[in-house]
Amino acid sequence: MTFKTISVIGLGYIGLPTAAMFASRNINVIGVDTNDEIVNIINQGKIHFVEPDLDKLVCDAVKNKKLSAINKPVPADAFIIAVPTPLTNSNKPDLSYLMAAAKSLIEVLKKGDLIIIESTVPVGTTQIISEYLSELCPELSFPHQSEKADIFITHSPERVLPGRILTELIKNDRVIGGISKRCGEKAANLYGLLDLKGEYLLTKAATAELVKLSENAYRDVNIAFANELSIICERLNINPWEVIQLANHHPRVDILQPGPGVGGHCIAIDPWFIINSAPNNAELIRTARNVNDSKPGYFAKKVISAVNSLSAPIVACLGLTYKADVDDLRQSPAVKVVSELASSQNKLDKILVVEPNISSLPIELQNTSKVALTNLENAIDAADIIVILVDHKSFKEFPYDRIGEKIIFDTKGIWQS
Repeated sequence: MTFKTISVIGLGYIGLPTAAMFASRNINVIGVDTNDEIVNIINQGKIHFVEPDLDKLVCDAVKNKKLSAINKPVPADAFIIAVPTPLTNSNKPDLSYLMAAAKSLIEVLKKGDLIIIESTVPVGTTQIISEYLSELCPELSFPHQSEKADIFITHSPERVLPGRILTELIKNDRVIGGISKRCGEKAANLYGLLDLKGEYLLTKAATAELVKLSENAYRDVNIAFANELSIICERLNINPWEVIQLANHHPRVDILQPGPGVGGHCIAIDPWFIINSAPNNAELIRTARNVNDSKPGYFAKKVISAVNSLSAPIVACLGLTYKADVDDLRQSPAVKVVSELASSQNKLDKILVVEPNISSLPIELQNTSKVALTNLENAIDAADIIVILVDHKSFKEFPYDRIGEKIIFDTKGIWQS
């Protein structure tokens, strides 16, 4: 099977690295994004977010004319859809971006084309996309209709970690769920162009959908245990970091590290897809979500209590991203903590935020005069209270003996004296 041109729809944290990786294999890749600013940045050979080594990969691909970006699809042999699938305000899956991406293909689809959905989706979505496109393109047959359909549709969820995306795109095993066996095999042939080091794990589309959701729900449940344990330790006046360290000496125990909550585009969202699919059977998963979602508020209240014991104190909040050493703010519990501090009625005079991976505050924090972005040394020198929300490398390396007599709230356990 020959793939002369591949189109990647959605040029964000997953789509752009995927497009660049295929382009680095000397394949013509057309990236599609509805954001004209992103399109212009990529066509200049630049990137719009931080990811190690991606800048050079994109620059070389554009320079070699193997990667270009546009704002609407054109004909290709394979279409990889990597658009957001967020939650609504009521924690329901929002598939509007995915449905819009599918609809955008109706003018360019032709017999033999492959569609791969890499976006994380609720169980049954790949089948829904096939049925939806069959209604819009009655001249073509789709895999839910026939094993020998004109169009191939597969779900192959991304399973990479920000900060290691390019490495994990190649090394991680690839779950490939075809609506039909032929669909899965054709998708495997496409990924074979990347010379993946991991295994190709072929299965059904619905199974592949649940695999990705299960992976992140599993992690969410384990993080919830650590977060709940940290609250229990506080009530009992016991150091949670020591408890976890000692418990993990047991050969069959591996407790994760607690924090201010759970963020990112996967763990904070994907469990809700399972809950919505089986609301009467997902009690543990729902409880874990509630534990992790409540942690930013719980922690903010602790800081506010300390604030109210002082006269017009200055608080330094270290970190805004959802994990260390990236610029990703999606669903970040750190942002939620700072927002609650800024919006609450308290004696707080100023919040100095330190986030070395961004150049401006997120929208949620721009409408208050209390919050200002600054550097680490200025924040620590000025602060009465220091709140560690993210374990960035620069925070870990800051000499603890320079802190002085300040109140410290450490959600990550990096300054345990």
